[in-house]
Amino acid sequence: MVRSLEIGDVDAVLRIQKVSPELAQWIRRDYERVANGEMAGWVAEDGDTVLGFVVARKLADEMEILNLAVAPDARRHHLGSELLGVAFEWGRTNQIRKAFLEVRASNFAAIAFYERHNFKSVGRRQRYYVAPIEDAIILAASP
Repeated sequence: MVRSLEIGDVDAVLRIQKVSPELAQWIRRDYERVANGEMAGWVAEDGDTVLGFVVARKLADEMEILNLAVAPDARRHHLGSELLGVAFEWGRTNQIRKAFLEVRASNFAAIAFYERHNFKSVGRRQRYYVAPIEDAIILAASP
């Protein structure tokens, strides 16, 4: 089941982030802002267990997907696709014309995942990520 991210989900989201070093590493307050409605966010859960999350924000008629992750032992079960689908549905409801995101240049699994969801490379940000320093590939799609 996918539902809106709530304040009680923040610890679980941080645990998933901790075992996903390829992600943008946010602090607790960032996810609390999502739960408080400053950004859009959803979690995928099985029973009471949060297995993945996605965070997005609207910028004019565009959506930026800020973070998306699935717990390592829950990957390859279509949860990432479900989360992305909910974000796209939200985008269409909010008249989003284009969705953007950045991904580490070395994160081939994520790049392949996004390409399966019709994202295309539209640019590169040099030295965008730290720890380790790495370029970001900018991907875009129509929701």
